[in-house]
Formats: sequence, C-alpha cells, structure tokens
Amino acid sequence: MAIRYYWPMVAAAVGFRLVLVLFGGDLHLASRPEVSTPLTSLRRLAEGYWLNQASMSPYSGSMYHGSPLLLSVLGPLTSKGSGGKHAHVYCSLILVAVDFLAAMLIRATGRRLQMSRNRSLKSLDLTKAVNSSANVSAGDIASLIYLWNPWAIVTCVGSCTSPIENLMVVIMIYGACSRLAPLAAFGYVMATHLSLYPAILIVPVILLLGYGPDAPPTKVFLLKSSSASKSDMSEYEKQTSLKVRRFSRITVLNFIFWLFIWSCYVLLLSSIILKKVGGLNEMFEKTYGFILTVKDLSPNIGVLWYFFAEVFDFFRSFFLIVFNMNIIFVVLPLAIRLKHRPCFLAFVYTAIVAMLKSYPSAGDSALYLGLLGLFANELAEMQFTFFLFFGYIGVSLLSPVMHNLWIWRGTGNANFYFATGLAYTCLQTVLVVESVGSMIKHDRKLRLLVTS
Repeated sequence: MAIRYYWPMVAAAVGFRLVLVLFGGDLHLASRPEVSTPLTSLRRLAEGYWLNQASMSPYSGSMYHGSPLLLSVLGPLTSKGSGGKHAHVYCSLILVAVDFLAAMLIRATGRRLQMSRNRSLKSLDLTKAVNSSANVSAGDIASLIYLWNPWAIVTCVGSCTSPIENLMVVIMIYGACSRLAPLAAFGYVMATHLSLYPAILIVPVILLLGYGPDAPPTKVFLLKSSSASKSDMSEYEKQTSLKVRRFSRITVLNFIFWLFIWSCYVLLLSSIILKKVGGLNEMFEKTYGFILTVKDLSPNIGVLWYFFAEVFDFFRSFFLIVFNMNIIFVVLPLAIRLKHRPCFLAFVYTAIVAMLKSYPSAGDSALYLGLLGLFANELAEMQFTFFLFFGYIGVSLLSPVMHNLWIWRGTGNANFYFATGLAYTCLQTVLVVESVGSMIKHDRKLRLLVTS
C-alpha cells in the first residue's frame, strides 16, 4: 500500500530544512552537545582546515579528529562567508542534499526488501494470511521517518558531518541489498573511515551479499516442503527454488576485492592530503585512537563521558577494554540468531553502536530510527511503542533543559544532564530488545501458519 502525497511530504521536509538553513539565522545548534561531537563538529573541521592551509598538521592540538578527506571537500566551504551569510551555510546546503539522497536510498532499500518479502510469502502461500493484517510500503515510511525526524533535521542544520556518515552507511546497506559489491564496498570503506564503529557491519553485509535480502527462516520452507504432498512437491520446489538459496561466494569475493581497492584508494588520498603536514600514523592515532581511548570528556548524550570522568585513572585502561569489547561481544550471537534477516541485523548493530559508542549524537539515532521503518510490517505488533515514542520526546525536551540548568544557570550539576543520557540509553536498550523480540515472534508466527 503506497502512501498518498508521498512526494509533497518529501518536498516539504526538504523545504523545511532549506528554510532553516537560509532564513533561520544562527540557531546555535552547532554548540549543542546532543547535535555536535568532537568527531562531527563542523567548527572543528574549519579549525583543522585552517591549520592545514597554514602548512601545519590538521591534527595539531586537540581540535580536529575527523577524516582528512572531509577537509578537502568541506574545508573550503567553511573558510569564507559570502553575502553576509554564515560561513557554514554552504555546508548545510550540501548536507540537505545528502539527507535527501540518504532518504531515497532508504526508500529503494525498502522496496527491495518488500519485493523479497512478497516473494517469500507467495512461495509459502501466506500472502493473504499475512498481508490482510498489514501490508504498507515500508520503504516510503522509512524514508519519511528519516526526513521528518527532528534529530535528522537538527543534525542537518546544526553544522555537523553526521549526515555524511549516515549516507555512507545507507549506501553500504543499499549496495548489499542490491548485491552490488563495488557500491557496498565503497559505502563500507567510507563509513569505517569516517567512524570506526561501522566496521562491525561487515557481518550483515556479507550475509546480504551471500544470501540476499531478508527472508523467513529456512526451517519454515523446509516445513512447507515436508507438509506438501508428493504429487505437488515438484511444483512447490519450483516456487521455492529462489527462496532457499545457497551462499554466493563469488559475490562475496568480489566484495572483498573491491574492499581492498577502495581501502587503498582512501589511504592513498589521505596520505596525499597529509603529505608534509603529518602522516597516516598520526591520522590513525588522532581518529581511531581518539575514539577508542575516550580522551575528550566533554558532555554528550551518552554515558561514557560521565563514567570516565569519575573512574580512577588506575582502572581506566581496564574499563576502556570492557566498554569497547561490549560492542564486539553482541556481534556473533545476534548474527547466529538473525542470519536469515541480515538487513534487520544491520539495523540492530547500528542501534547498538549508537547506544555504546564513545561520542554519540542525535544523528546516530536518526539513522537507526529511519532503518527501523523498513520493518514496519514485521514489527507491526511490537510492544511498548507508546512508551518509547513519548520517552524519546521527553529525553529530547529535557536534555537541553538540564544542560542549561547545569552549564549556564548554575542551579544544577552534572547529574542532571547525565540522568537524561542514562534515560536515553535505557530507551535505546528497550527498543533493541523489543524489536528483536518482535521479529523473532513474527518468524514464529509464520512457522505456525505454515504448519496449521
């Protein structure tokens, strides 16, 4: 079921961003800890570009910790103002286009998932039984959620590079769903280059390239095959031959080849940019090292800044290992349980990264909430949606209030702001648990419909 007035709503979302960029004035979003982080701040990027233009390393001091490629692309746009406008307005215009492109790729990914879902239900003779309750255009819903998400809007207008990181993750997922190995490899290399954490998405990307888009578990097809009579077994096998697929090694090997090519290309460009003003070793230390060691303890919407501000230095290395390994520990169990739904697995990994990364921002939540819309049909019976919806709204409203009471008015303390971050982390935990549980229940429901 397509959404009426889809394109007018898309145009309105893009127009709203343009109005805020061109006529909104300085909304001071770039200074908000919920929007901008030490890794994504456009002000820090401008500082790094100035250092680079002065024949100094852009990583001198402790200001810039991003990619050198962004210095070449966005740096010239931050050096001058034109016509009295804010110096970053041109970067914001580019970010508006980036958000629109990401939404369109999310929509295209949703359409491919919808086609795969319809083929699976048709082969299982469950089209009427399942689609009678819910059959909406998940791609349209997901793209509109991303475009109209307030967090996506403020990150687009708030002078930060989070939309570019989100676009690279979406390109990777779209390329993997379409089984376009060069495109998936490009998105993966760029996403990992801009932010270290998308590296764990290698698991769902390989599953998508090897097995194809999400489908019901193989056991469901085997149950259908065993319940079919011998007379129509051959006809059923013809229907399901596309669904019970073997792992495509050629596509994965092609992806690995392009992964190597794009990695060499990115490192070569980075070394050229940093020639005479630093090197790749300094880049890795100031980017990946900065992410893993959590050296900047300025407040953000996460919880690590508060924890490492309070922990004794003697235990700092131990807890750095613990918190960084937390993300890795969940990779294998989730991959084993959700290997038949690699795109949903990519959403779960993205949400976990947004919850546990060292420098989270609102842009991370905008990405995984947009990806969540891709599974609107499967998660139609998800619980606690009312609680989660208003919980996110409450955190969004209370976070700037608590920050103002602590930093500017002096009537509060760090615990006020940390409480909102803790509540935000708890909400994300509930969302991940409930979404995974709802997907497992959906697969169990398909199994019961097949056996009944």
